[in-house]
Amino acid sequence: MTNERENPINALSLIVQLKQGKEIRQQLEKRGLFDDCHRLVLLGEDQVAIPIRQDMESLEFINRLWPDFIQRRLNMPLSKKAQARLNTPSAKLSSELSRLMNQYNISEDLKTEIPRKWEKHHDLVIIPATSFISEDWTKIPGLWKVVAKCLSCQRLARHACVASDGIRSSQITMLLGNSGQVTHLDNGISYSYDITKCMFSAGNITEKLRIASWDCSREIVVDLYAGIGYFTLPYLVHAKAAHVHACEWNPHAAAALRQNLKDNGVSDRCSVHEGDCRQLDLPPVADRVNLGLIPSSEDGWPTAVRVLRHGGGMLHIHSNVEHSLSTGDRDECSGGSYGGDENGVSSSVLDCTIKLSGKEKLQQACTLWSSYTQSRILSLLHTIKGSNQWSVRPVHLEVVKSYAPHIVHVVLDLECRISD
Repeated sequence: MTNERENPINALSLIVQLKQGKEIRQQLEKRGLFDDCHRLVLLGEDQVAIPIRQDMESLEFINRLWPDFIQRRLNMPLSKKAQARLNTPSAKLSSELSRLMNQYNISEDLKTEIPRKWEKHHDLVIIPATSFISEDWTKIPGLWKVVAKCLSCQRLARHACVASDGIRSSQITMLLGNSGQVTHLDNGISYSYDITKCMFSAGNITEKLRIASWDCSREIVVDLYAGIGYFTLPYLVHAKAAHVHACEWNPHAAAALRQNLKDNGVSDRCSVHEGDCRQLDLPPVADRVNLGLIPSSEDGWPTAVRVLRHGGGMLHIHSNVEHSLSTGDRDECSGGSYGGDENGVSSSVLDCTIKLSGKEKLQQACTLWSSYTQSRILSLLHTIKGSNQWSVRPVHLEVVKSYAPHIVHVVLDLECRISD
């Protein structure tokens, strides 16, 4: 409770006797009528002003409950919660840009292009692709320095869609600063890369932790889509894999991978194969194959089967699975095929449309995709390995993250064995 003259902000209040103050406040809070952006103000020795919500519905309710109480506008101090909200980077950015928009006659409609969320990598902030895209923003001199100051960073970049060049190149552009080089520390592992050349997904942390919990000390692992070492490094640093063959065809990512292997002290247990993993020249040595590519890793399935050791091993197959909303009465897979071309390769995306809801629908979609994947892998084992004695067993299906509305990123742990 404060004095009326401290930090004046005009607000509507309910004037009550001091002895009733606590009870009335609790009732206002219980009914969602209390204005928590302001603090109570003591009026003399026997009255208190309680801040109340000012919308029409709230005021009508308050008038019915306490018709005899006086309502008065007063200069009331902001609450600690409100002060904290005003001091956030987002609030500072919005406030400063609103001032500049007014000064340079920029339409209020463009406020939708002011970012509310962003990625921060130490002194570098990456704002969404939809931020400041209108030409009118160029009216503000030194705009990027203004944004950087509000967001407490030295370098600024803008997101963009991943390039459709086959190697998933980053198209992030620098807005302030020359270098896009960053270092990301994740579960004790250091990942360094250039954001304008390589991709990094912080959302895969659950899968990295899962890998880190395994004991691969006697195993040879093949990582077909290694990138900068998203999964290669957890296999080496935490799972203690005997050796990892890491495949990557983006030259910038491959260079970052080699540096990250060195920085984490595990380069002696990893061989980097730069190029298309479908043409990987490697004998059947793998106890475990990681296929960490989304939306689909299916192009790499023949290679994964080919490099599995003669007795078999484990495949970790990543994919996006769609569990789209539908009014249809179907439980089959549409838009995809269980078959492949003459080489046993299919690039189709499985669209499982099921008349279910919530978790049941997701579970059914994942089950259908898992069944399809098992069928395809078993067919490839028979064809590539030259024996019908192979069998597959689903060990676990992990939902890694939500990728987009009605689309999830999943991993199927599939054990492949040959009968004696």
